[in-house]
Amino acid sequence: MMHTLCFLVLFATIHVTQAAEYSVTNTALSTPGGTRFRDQIGTQYATQTLDSATQFIWNNVFQQNNPSDRKPVEKVSLFIDDMDGVAYTSNDEIHLSGRYVNSYIGDVRNEITGVLYHEMTHVWQWNGNGEAPGGLIEGVADYVRLKANYAPSHWKKAGEGDKWDQGYEVTARFLDYCDGLRNGFVAELNKMMRSGYSDQFFVQLLGKTVDQLWTEYKAKYGNIA
Repeated sequence: MMHTLCFLVLFATIHVTQAAEYSVTNTALSTPGGTRFRDQIGTQYATQTLDSATQFIWNNVFQQNNPSDRKPVEKVSLFIDDMDGVAYTSNDEIHLSGRYVNSYIGDVRNEITGVLYHEMTHVWQWNGNGEAPGGLIEGVADYVRLKANYAPSHWKKAGEGDKWDQGYEVTARFLDYCDGLRNGFVAELNKMMRSGYSDQFFVQLLGKTVDQLWTEYKAKYGNIA
């Protein structure tokens, strides 16, 4: 009886923590990139990464312990395609470039893990009903990658960049600075962007305009261009 009870508890835990259904389709198998993905990353690892990224985003970054706070996505599909670029996300579909996989020099599994963390953020984040700056949306996605310790060495360093919403790692490092001023800032900002967007969100959360914050951030690191 005790063993049965333990099994039921374990089953319930697995059921509750299962984020969504995932599928991985390698449409580029006839290309070098598709082959490298199959041999050095693999469908099973990619599926596990999609789920671990989701759990990390919900629990560690967006702090969405209540399912009602999350986007209602039931299935996320990853496609490895023979295309240029790195990756993009459209609705609940992630498209990864097989050409990028093939051309990457170094630990390709670690790099693609970081890319998938970035793209999974696009699946789950709120975008202000399309009103938020594109640079902020990309910055939040790279912030997740940064906090998950998948930031590549070629990224710009803290303090670099020309404007706060430049996007990607520039904005990610600025958001990291803001989160240092108020723990959970990114989670609160994402929550506020569920229904719209305003630069005033920075004032509401940190008591200063985003331009003031950017100026102080740049000053902290010596105004690196």
